[in-house]
Amino acid sequence: MRRDEFAIEDPKEIEDFLNGMSFGFLGTVDEHGLPRVTPLNFVYVQGSFYFHGSRLGEKMEHLRRTPAVSFTVADEYALIPSYFSDPEMACPATAYFKSVTAAGEAVLVHDLEEKALAMEAMMRKLQPEGGYRTIDAGDRAYASRLKGVAVIKLVPKRMSAKFKFGQNLKPDRLQDMIGRLEERGRTRDGETAAHICKYYPGPR
Repeated sequence: MRRDEFAIEDPKEIEDFLNGMSFGFLGTVDEHGLPRVTPLNFVYVQGSFYFHGSRLGEKMEHLRRTPAVSFTVADEYALIPSYFSDPEMACPATAYFKSVTAAGEAVLVHDLEEKALAMEAMMRKLQPEGGYRTIDAGDRAYASRLKGVAVIKLVPKRMSAKFKFGQNLKPDRLQDMIGRLEERGRTRDGETAAHICKYYPGPR
């Protein structure tokens, strides 16, 4: 069942989340028509997802056969135990998280300038401290490497975001949830409580 109260439409919220994440799951279809999920690094640049890897292997075979793919990125902030809401029933147990799912057609990038753009963006995300030579298509030292690496581009035809932080709670339950998280004090509980306040749609 779709819960519209958790849906996020703001492009900047979505982009900020994607820029803060480095890992996602690419869904492809194998030769038997069965789904396959591959975990991989990604970068999101100018509305497109980019991935890289070897030109060979199962993933590339699947993409050449069936370019229609899905891609999901998710970040779990806190597990919410059932006893936060009910002393006996297990039903209220849940998790607070952010997720983005995109679907579209994956294409191989052949243009060296675009490859360099994608790979440089990937390096800035994964190695923000620097310590490497800037990836430039005009740099002869990188030319053969850019030609050899497979860079895959996904321009989403459909993309949805779900940020679940108790938007369905009534005000009294909202305050109780924040208090319980602050009292528990796990690594991301304070951050989760702040997100509850940020995304709650009604007055408190």
